[in-house]
Amino acid sequence: MPDRRRIIAEIWGGRSRRGRVLRRLLGPAEVLYSAGIALRGLLYDWGVFPAEEFSVPVLSVGNLTVGGTGKTPVAAWFARKILDRGVTPAIVLRGYGGDETIVHQRLNEGIPVITASDRARGIREAIANGVGAVVLDDAFQHRRAGRDADVVLINADAWSGRPRLLPAGPWREPLRSARRATLIIVTRKTADRSVVEDITRAVANVAPRVPVVSLHLVPGDLKSTVTGQALPLHALHGADLTAITAIADPDAFFKQLTELGAIVRPFAFPDHHAFTADEADALAREASSSDFVVCTLKDAVKLESLWPAEGGSLWYVSQRLRVEDGQLHIDRLIEHLLHPPVTRTDQA
Repeated sequence: MPDRRRIIAEIWGGRSRRGRVLRRLLGPAEVLYSAGIALRGLLYDWGVFPAEEFSVPVLSVGNLTVGGTGKTPVAAWFARKILDRGVTPAIVLRGYGGDETIVHQRLNEGIPVITASDRARGIREAIANGVGAVVLDDAFQHRRAGRDADVVLINADAWSGRPRLLPAGPWREPLRSARRATLIIVTRKTADRSVVEDITRAVANVAPRVPVVSLHLVPGDLKSTVTGQALPLHALHGADLTAITAIADPDAFFKQLTELGAIVRPFAFPDHHAFTADEADALAREASSSDFVVCTLKDAVKLESLWPAEGGSLWYVSQRLRVEDGQLHIDRLIEHLLHPPVTRTDQA
């Protein structure tokens, strides 16, 4: 783990004396940050900062923290559900690092994916291309782009019970900002269901009118980037594998593999890390005695072109979504998004 990443992890979640001291020292900066985002929110609420409205339904999938909640697979999942209803959507995202754009293209072939730091411009481009709806990936804070529904994700695997705002913690906004949401989804990979219940209670205290859904992100089939071959996950049971990832929450991915019965040798890089050919060669050498070299789809789209032939197959697993609680809330959201109820004002 690079020094910078280690220091951030210690500040945001470390229980050491140094971690506690650093958080205290960052307290004044956290207060200033909190005041700034509160003022910005009020200016949008009062209409001083206007939001642009659009002619097609817009669904935003975002979060309250920095990275690691499963936004990409969840946004792709919603796009597919909209397509299943007979409406062609587009996915609009900032595309930070380049990997998320390619992942969306892999997950939903045929659905347009538009990269735009200005989400409003991206939505206009999507509409010009004739789509019937837009899914925004990571846009809860991008309020200049109007939306008809806001889905907010909270990661149970990273839940501490005491949200701290930047820079003292990973939270972009306080939990009470969830009041702006249409739906809250608690995602988990390896966290216990009791953590989901803790988050649900915490949300109920600050946003009692917002429904909460629980999603379990589980590994899908094992796939080779070289041959396209797919293997069932039980092939990893008892296997010695080298696990490589550059995501926001690498420990959850490594734990998923361990829970499948694998002996895991972990290699973690910073989120959105741009791998080099030298790094790929070095990783292949490190993994020469492993039964498998496994990464996430997000890593595979960057590593596959760099992976040396003598390194053998590079395998990846995608995250599959299982609704544990709240399927009715999801169905209602999509129905109201695509077929909003007629109001008296509309009839007039």
